[in-house]
Amino acid sequence: MTPRGRRLILDVLTIVLAGADAAASIMSDDHVTTIEIVLGAVAVAALLIRRRAPYLALILTLPALIVSTMAIAGQIALFTVAQRSKRLYLIVLSALAFFVCFTALWRTPYSGVDTVLDLVYATVFTAAPVWLGMLVTARADLSEKLAEIERARRDQEELVIEKAVAAERSALAREMHDVVSHQVSLIAVQAGALQVTASDRASAEAARTIRTLSVRTLDELREMVGVLRPSSGPSVELAPQPGIDDLDSLVAASQVPTVIQIVRTDPRDPSAAVQRAIYRAAQEGLTNIAKHAPGANARLSLRLDDRQACLTLTNTKPTRAPVRLPSAQHGLLGLYERAELLGGSLHAGPHGDGGFELTITLPFHGTPSR
Repeated sequence: MTPRGRRLILDVLTIVLAGADAAASIMSDDHVTTIEIVLGAVAVAALLIRRRAPYLALILTLPALIVSTMAIAGQIALFTVAQRSKRLYLIVLSALAFFVCFTALWRTPYSGVDTVLDLVYATVFTAAPVWLGMLVTARADLSEKLAEIERARRDQEELVIEKAVAAERSALAREMHDVVSHQVSLIAVQAGALQVTASDRASAEAARTIRTLSVRTLDELREMVGVLRPSSGPSVELAPQPGIDDLDSLVAASQVPTVIQIVRTDPRDPSAAVQRAIYRAAQEGLTNIAKHAPGANARLSLRLDDRQACLTLTNTKPTRAPVRLPSAQHGLLGLYERAELLGGSLHAGPHGDGGFELTITLPFHGTPSR
């Protein structure tokens, strides 16, 4: 049901309730007058405008409260004032007006005890709709604030994720520049030299074509690097990156007790991009073990064949309670992005009895693609 539909049903129920109260008051009075009936009808009808004009609706209900016991319409109007008014003094004045009109019918002398009890009753009868109206307003304000906080939190998470992805793209752009542009530049230089020294026209033409395609490839590569790089932020230095030969030193630096097993069925090394992805996966996994599984033992297994490179890093359950550090798994997010761009896959999740396993599988000669 829509909010408008709920409001309509609530308005109908309040009018029915106020009408029933007015009818009961009239029927219980053996000496009811025409003015009481008219004022009761006005009080009930005033609830039709309570949302648009809450103060006017309250004023229209007060005369019936003075001449009879028709109090429900006035209470509903007072509730609306307390719910919609942002000024406390107006709520207080409205409550005082209701209280005075509610007690105006008391003309019979009372004993001291009864008078005190009746005043307490009148106070509670007046305070209840005020308290309920202010409570509903406070709840609505709190819900709105919580919604704003949730929206801000989601926006912040999106910004952090975008920043992590941008950093990973920048790293991929750096790697593409380091590896591909250097090799294509050498091809262009060699083709240019061959074009000059070629002994026949066909060879010279082929060398010219190779050089032209190499230069075009370099231009396209620069455009791709520009796309991968974030549009703002500090530039990243184009420096060589570590590979699988650096895994031993990485494990030693991590200080995580780790057994290393490398199985090769192909003497060649994977592509530079694959080596860097393997290294980054091992680095992220060892870092997570040190953070989240202190005292655990690890096993690093790297299998290399002519089709793919597969790194598996597993650890046992921790022997000490981990230190709670803030983490949003942005390192894993970057690894997923890197594996996808290289045409591979990454899986990370619980393993065994309280341990964890990270596996990245990449094509042996994988290259970044989009």
